[in-house]
Amino acid sequence: MERIKQAIEKAKKPSPGETTGTFKLQAGRLLVDGEGAAPRTADEPVEVSYKRTRVVRLRAETLEKNRIFAFNKNDPTSLIFDVLRTQILQKMEANGWRTLAITSPTPAAGKTVVAINLAMSIAQKTDRTAMLVDFDLRQPRVGAYLGIPLDKSLNDLLDGQVELADVLVNPDIPRLVVLPTRDAVRHPSETLSSGAISALIKELREHYESRITIFDLPSLLHSDDAIAVIPQIDCILMVIANGMSTKREIDDAIRHLSKANLLGTVFNKA
Repeated sequence: MERIKQAIEKAKKPSPGETTGTFKLQAGRLLVDGEGAAPRTADEPVEVSYKRTRVVRLRAETLEKNRIFAFNKNDPTSLIFDVLRTQILQKMEANGWRTLAITSPTPAAGKTVVAINLAMSIAQKTDRTAMLVDFDLRQPRVGAYLGIPLDKSLNDLLDGQVELADVLVNPDIPRLVVLPTRDAVRHPSETLSSGAISALIKELREHYESRITIFDLPSLLHSDDAIAVIPQIDCILMVIANGMSTKREIDDAIRHLSKANLLGTVFNKA
């Protein structure tokens, strides 16, 4: 796991003539490897130039099939996620939080769908950028739901085969970057509780101040994966599906989050 730290450090240090995917603000634009970064005023839009990050065009039929509605502002369902976005950002900004974990008491609650739609909605605010990280290392689904190629992913970063900038994907939506996971990880709980993952979370949080990083976590009660990494993340949103969890399971999940900053719950599939 030490190799992921080395990969993060490598991503910060460019080779001659190479960009690293490091973002800096300059004159209201978010540049890759920009020099002489200047502060951005609150009302200036954040613009992103992707030089090394892969840009992948999404297919509307794939998104609709997987209930990803926020990409289409003409879809009335996207307004639901805009309201959720506003409520969440207000609480996060009031506390200076920039990392958000999304989990559920039990599987099949729709947490990944909520995470993707919320990330898209946040990215559509011109003063914000969003990153979506697939930390469900048992059943990663973000890449499949978006329909993006997974030839390079978090798996390769964990193995030390690539640098951080190599695994990031822009799904052709301004100000949104995805860090997907291709395959289930052999020891997910140990991986998520490692110092290497802590270093990665810190890097993603501190990359630049306009970013909200969303982590799609496993459900709380079927393993200790989410519990292992939650202390490293600023705040939590829990997704509860109608008829999918018992009252006892919901109470148990909330107890697991007793020391975390629980923003609230989303009642899904109602």
